[in-house]
Amino acid sequence: MAVTPSPLVEGAEQVRAFNRFYTRRIGVLHDRMLGSDFSLTELRVLYELASRGAARASDLRDDLGLNAGYLSRLVAALESKGLLQKSPNPQDARSHLLSLTDHGRQTLQPYDEASRQEAMAVLAPLAEPQRRELLAAMDRISTLLGERPADYLLRDPQAGDMGWVVHKQAQLYASEYGWNSEFEALLAEIVASYLREFDPASHRCWIAEQRGNIIGSVFVVRHDARTAQLRMLYVDAAARGLGIGRRLVDEAIGFARDAGYSRMVLWTNKALTDAVRLYEKAGFSLVEEEHHHSYGKDQISQVWARDL
Repeated sequence: MAVTPSPLVEGAEQVRAFNRFYTRRIGVLHDRMLGSDFSLTELRVLYELASRGAARASDLRDDLGLNAGYLSRLVAALESKGLLQKSPNPQDARSHLLSLTDHGRQTLQPYDEASRQEAMAVLAPLAEPQRRELLAAMDRISTLLGERPADYLLRDPQAGDMGWVVHKQAQLYASEYGWNSEFEALLAEIVASYLREFDPASHRCWIAEQRGNIIGSVFVVRHDARTAQLRMLYVDAAARGLGIGRRLVDEAIGFARDAGYSRMVLWTNKALTDAVRLYEKAGFSLVEEEHHHSYGKDQISQVWARDL
C-alpha cells in the first residue's frame, strides 16, 4: 500500500523545487560570478564588508554559513591582494575587525553595479503590480525564515485595507484555532459597521505597516457615551515579538482618553492567551466570562475593562 507523504515532506520537496528553479534563474551555479575572477563566496564576503563597514570574521562565518578554516584561508587570500585589512576591535581585544581597503572598494564597485543590473533585468519584464507582488513575497520569505526587521509604521487605513483586515484575521483564526466562517461573518459585520458609522471624533483605526506589508491593526469604536470599545486587535504571526500589539493597544487607549471617554471595554476569548496577557499588562481587568458554542468550537468569551 502506498504511503501518503506528510505535509512536511511535501513542503520540503516544494522548497527543493523552488531552490532549483531560482538557482537556474539567477545563474549562481556558475563557479565564477558576473564574469569576474572571484568566486561567489569571495564576492559574498566583499559585499558583506562593503555593506557593514567592518565585521568580525566570526560574524561573517556565522551569517554566511562558512567553515572557519575555509573562511580563514579566503580572508588571507583577499588580504594578500590588498582588498581587505584587519584592525583592532575596540570592544574585544581578542579579535580583529575586517574591512575593505580603498582598493577593495574600487575593485568591488563594477561587480556591485553588475549585480544591480542583473537584478533589474529580473524585474524589468514584469509590470509594476507584479514587481510589487514579487518584492513583497521576497520580504515575506525573509521574515518567516528569521529576518525580523523592527521598523514599522502606524497609519490610517487606506482603500482596500478593510477587506485585507477581514481576510487575514479570518485566515489566522481558522488556521490557529479552527474557527469557521461564522467568525469571518462577524469580522465583516464589524468592519461594515465601522465604515458606515465612522465619526473621527469617536472612532479610529490604525494599520501597522512594514516594508509595504500590513502586519497589524486595531479599532476603537463608540460603545456608549462614556465608554470606548477596543475591537479586532491583530498582529501578523510573522511580526510577533516586535511589540506591535502593545503599541496598538497603547494608541487605542490614548485616543479613547483624548476623545473624552472615561472607560474602555473589549471582548476576547480565553483561548487567546497572548492577547489576554497583553490586555492585563495594559491595565484591563476581567469583568465577565461566558461559556458558549460559536465559530464551530466550544468557547469561553471574556469581557475586559479599564478606566481611562
